[in-house]
Amino acid sequence: MRRSKQGCVESFDGTRICYESYGEGLPLALVDGIGCNGYVWKYMLQHFSNDCRMVHMHYRGHGRSDMPKNTNNLSIEDLSDDLVRVLDDDNVDKAVLLGHSMGCQVVLETARRHGDRCAGLVPICGSYGHPLKTFHDNRMLDTVFPALYPLFVLAPWAPAALWRRLVPTRLAYEIATHFEINGRMINYEDFMPYLQFIGRIDLRMFVKMLDFTSRHTTEDFLPEISVPVLIVAGENDTFTPMRLSEKMAATIPGAEMIVVPRGSHTAPIEMPQLVNLRIEQWLLEHFNLRRVGKVVNE
Repeated sequence: MRRSKQGCVESFDGTRICYESYGEGLPLALVDGIGCNGYVWKYMLQHFSNDCRMVHMHYRGHGRSDMPKNTNNLSIEDLSDDLVRVLDDDNVDKAVLLGHSMGCQVVLETARRHGDRCAGLVPICGSYGHPLKTFHDNRMLDTVFPALYPLFVLAPWAPAALWRRLVPTRLAYEIATHFEINGRMINYEDFMPYLQFIGRIDLRMFVKMLDFTSRHTTEDFLPEISVPVLIVAGENDTFTPMRLSEKMAATIPGAEMIVVPRGSHTAPIEMPQLVNLRIEQWLLEHFNLRRVGKVVNE
């Protein structure tokens, strides 16, 4: 890793948005899921940072970034505008946008709102919109969420103590590996940073952002995408079922797709070598990636 930078920039509403930038070369913007701290990019950073500039943004209210004074400024559109401010601050004119989970919506929205900044798209284990309607391939969460929303927003202290006590624990990890992620393919030390981070998240912010996410879609924009697209799907992803990726691949002109066998919502850290080598092949075919990334600890 030849270059490392930590930066912060003021966004459209005065909120300070922070980021890390590693390496030089083809710019790749890494865009997280909600409540995430970049854990899913661990092996991708190792694989590509000798050959690419890897830019990782902290969402508003996440990590080193500030909470917006107006907590209504937590929409997918706001996050998209934040990403462009980060690229400006890091002197990146155009980047390949990689989004995981909710980050898929953010990168697709960025391609719609700021098409001149998008060289290509890699949606990973995510949806083009309305994710609560398809969570576990049923609408239960979408039905229950409106009833729970006032509790978390108006009285967030009520569930917060239980959240902070239970989420960042080995028990939560064991439950996740039995019901949500592939426990046979994921390492404890790769997933626990996510549980520890989300266990400290501001619940009011999290739920308000999730509400904006649930009402957002780029489905109408998919046929208009003209940049190269590689979609990464987990065969057994229950958060965002594989059929959503298949629909994107069928709707976006020229889109390519890779399915991670037995992969779940955390496929990039379950089978990192498969995912990284396929992305590398795609980058070599479509962009000026001059050197082959070095694989480290995969």
